[in-house]
Amino acid sequence: MARKPSVTTYNEDGVWKNKVEGNSRASNVSATKAQAQRTGRQMAVARGAEHVIKNKDGRIGEKNSYGNDPHPPKG
Repeated sequence: MARKPSVTTYNEDGVWKNKVEGNSRASNVSATKAQAQRTGRQMAVARGAEHVIKNKDGRIGEKNSYGNDPHPPKG
């Protein structure tokens, strides 16, 4: 089964953006990280994909998967 393109929430020049992997441009922009995170999560859920949330410095702060996990945690 092919992997679905992830959605990344990130900050660029003081603006929070969401971008789908493989696209050349951001899908949307937001004034705050919280707004961008909510929109990014909705995008990832709709696509059944992973949502990568980066901190203002560009480092990955959080990852959430909304697709079919072939290796779910045990227990």
